[in-house]
Amino acid sequence: MTDPSIESIVEALLFCSGRSLKSSEISEQSGHPESVVVESLVTLQSQYRRRRDSALSIVEVGGRWSMEVHPRLSAHLPSELRGDIPDRLQRAAALIAYHQPMMQSDLVQMMGPIAYDYVRALARLGLVDRRRQGNSRRLRTTRYFAERFQCPHTEPKKVREWFRGQAEASGITSQNLVDSIRELDPDVGDMDFVPESDGTEEDIED
Repeated sequence: MTDPSIESIVEALLFCSGRSLKSSEISEQSGHPESVVVESLVTLQSQYRRRRDSALSIVEVGGRWSMEVHPRLSAHLPSELRGDIPDRLQRAAALIAYHQPMMQSDLVQMMGPIAYDYVRALARLGLVDRRRQGNSRRLRTTRYFAERFQCPHTEPKKVREWFRGQAEASGITSQNLVDSIRELDPDVGDMDFVPESDGTEEDIED
């Protein structure tokens, strides 16, 4: 019996891990040099992209690699397997990504008091990080947000720029996001507010 290829070993590790892995972790687990592992990961990613009917995809976000169900198939899976996040929460996370770093008080101005419930839910899901700042909290997206939305970046500034580019290409504005959340949840207030800071360079520094 011939030994399996490095690509096969890396593919199996991604499949069995159940989480995203650094190339250094895969190198340690497989016993192959990291440079060889990275080359294999890129090869696998390319192979999966060429398979038009593939149910899976190889995703790299912020230097971590994972194997995920292709987004086009998500709607065809039972909800208990999809790990679905309600649309209203996904759109609220997108709104935060659009303005991040965003003060929770600004989100309340945009959505009404229901925003507190949304932030708690998003934090529990691991999509948003909330840090105390003065009398409010500063909201930023997480690595899991980047993985979930297949954003190629994890650093908040780059995530914001990437997300705004996606929104602009689709003709979506911040107010459109708020309106779409309100359509799904009538408890969202009818506010007309745009954060003053709006994620400036100074705001995004720790």
